[in-house]
Amino acid sequence: MTVINGLSVDVEEWFQVGAFERVIDPAAWGSYAPRVEDNCARILDLFAAANARATFFTLGWIARRHPALIRRIADAGHEIASHGLAHARVFTLGARVFGEDLAESRKALEDASGQPILGYRAPSFSIDARTPWAFDVLAEQGYAYSSSVAPVAHDHYGWREAPRFAFRPLSDSALIEIPVTTAEFVGRRLAAGGGGFFRVLPYAFSRWAIRQVNAAGRPAVFYFHPWEIDPGQPRVAHAPLRSRLRHYTKLDQMAGKLATLLEDFTWGPMHRIVSAEAARAPLFVPQPARRAA
Repeated sequence: MTVINGLSVDVEEWFQVGAFERVIDPAAWGSYAPRVEDNCARILDLFAAANARATFFTLGWIARRHPALIRRIADAGHEIASHGLAHARVFTLGARVFGEDLAESRKALEDASGQPILGYRAPSFSIDARTPWAFDVLAEQGYAYSSSVAPVAHDHYGWREAPRFAFRPLSDSALIEIPVTTAEFVGRRLAAGGGGFFRVLPYAFSRWAIRQVNAAGRPAVFYFHPWEIDPGQPRVAHAPLRSRLRHYTKLDQMAGKLATLLEDFTWGPMHRIVSAEAARAPLFVPQPARRAA
């Protein structure tokens, strides 16, 4: 039986990424040249050539400024979901502000797309051991699923103790969390769901990891960003060297690797895998207490 994997795009501009959050002030975002429309147009062409459908986890900030782009993505048959309003990590917000962020971004996305917004992905996978209360807020606002957990240990993000596959984080809600894909090798859990790992590592690693997950009868969850197929984007010369290496390495190879990935596996939007995963998602109620001010 063919496994349908979850294909997703985290829609943000090249200047809105976590790698540059300490050197680019969000108040100055409007002064930078936008590139997201052209990059998303290339992605839509890639997906159309492969007859693939995806979920575009999109910032409300983008939807407000490029509503025609959001409508174009929706009209092409893709799912629109939330990536928050302005790429603020959840642990910087608190429950009340997080709820406001969700509501504002959802309105912007629904107004632009004409779709109900059922899914959410936290910027920089920032639902982790510090922010389990975020699931309560998502459930209160009627979200069906989240894909906000990276169940790995990493210097930039991660929640190593979380399950590898879909789980129910609340005992009183149908909300499910579908973590980004990891693989296992000699007892170690490896990040294998896309982004910089996909760009930098040989394609054979991603193929092996997805095959491992599919062999267990589970869908892989893969993500990337529009700026990752844009080798001509401006360089942020004053960013730390480590951040620049993470952001710019092998941008020129990304589109070709994506085309191969789309050909090698079967893909669909996140909402297509939610119902099947929900039926077998165990309860994993994180500790400590789930509520924050």
